[in-house]
Amino acid sequence: MTGAERPATLAVTAGRPPRAPGAPVNPPIVLSSTFVSQGEPGPGDRFYGRGGTPAWEPFEAALGALEGAERPAVVFSSGMAAIAAVFSLVEPGATIVVPRHAYQTTLGFVDELVARTSGQLVRVDVANTAEVLAALDGASLVLLESPTNPMLEVAELPEILAAARSLGVRSVVDNTFATPLGQRPLALGADLVVHSVTKYLAGHSDVVLGAVVAADDQLDGLVRAHRTLHGAIAGPFEVWLALRGLRTLALRVERSQANAAELERRLSTHPLVAGVRHPSLPDDPGHERASRLMNGFGSILGVRPVGGAAAADAVVSAVGLWLPATSLGGVESSIERRRRFATETSSVPDDLLRLSVGIEDVDDLWDDLDRALHA
Repeated sequence: MTGAERPATLAVTAGRPPRAPGAPVNPPIVLSSTFVSQGEPGPGDRFYGRGGTPAWEPFEAALGALEGAERPAVVFSSGMAAIAAVFSLVEPGATIVVPRHAYQTTLGFVDELVARTSGQLVRVDVANTAEVLAALDGASLVLLESPTNPMLEVAELPEILAAARSLGVRSVVDNTFATPLGQRPLALGADLVVHSVTKYLAGHSDVVLGAVVAADDQLDGLVRAHRTLHGAIAGPFEVWLALRGLRTLALRVERSQANAAELERRLSTHPLVAGVRHPSLPDDPGHERASRLMNGFGSILGVRPVGGAAAADAVVSAVGLWLPATSLGGVESSIERRRRFATETSSVPDDLLRLSVGIEDVDDLWDDLDRALHA
């Protein structure tokens, strides 16, 4: 490696073993829970698998490089374990700012946290920059999603993150939807980046993992200490699978984004579709910001069929190629009505279908979706 590789190249090259005659191209899976150790372990010494293992290091190095960090990522047993780690940095009674629309389990976690610690919670529309900036005054931490889940609102990240830093507010960006190929929040001023590795990074719907990438050594140390003390550690084989999936991230994202853009173009004029959300649409509220701040528009669509929630449920029941499922970011295309969950934010339209567009032939995806809409 030359040190100047672009993200698509880093996804393939980062985290490889050193080049040497006879050396493996891929890092081996290390299946040891304990390591030879004598005396008091020093910083970085391996002695027990909960504190550190070479099974994690190649993936952590690769994701850290992809996010443009000066240090490796910290891998966790799930995306929510990663979320819990960053929120462990908040003192009891503190004020937390979160998006009004975000991953519902994250919002549920924050609700429980502030209730338990007598904190204050401020929900904001991340697309309304003035509202977010006003909420930062007196806050301890701000969590941002951009685009948001599932409404695809796009935040003015550079301005918000700069304001947070000037006010001493710790900033966290969930970069699951955009991936490091779409945006690098650390370069925009974020303190911490979180990922559900389960989604695009691993990309094959076969692991549950999370990760945190920190902007400085102090935060990195706090996050790693939380992982060790709370035991939210990842299995060696799962992390190896995630690294294997990461190698094709650029190809998968390129194909799925192209598919999503073509589907939204067709859906936007479909007689049985009442509305479509995707930042690639010129009239989408997030289009200008996404065009300016992101490299690509993502692979998630928001679709509202004519006929309300009943029609949305009928579409999900009628598809044959699209997979009715709640996750996203896999090679397969999935679809669900978000308000089928009682815990989904009430301001999410009852008829909203969230489509995670995969890498299948776009005409096959269209034919199946069009047939389901007519059904």
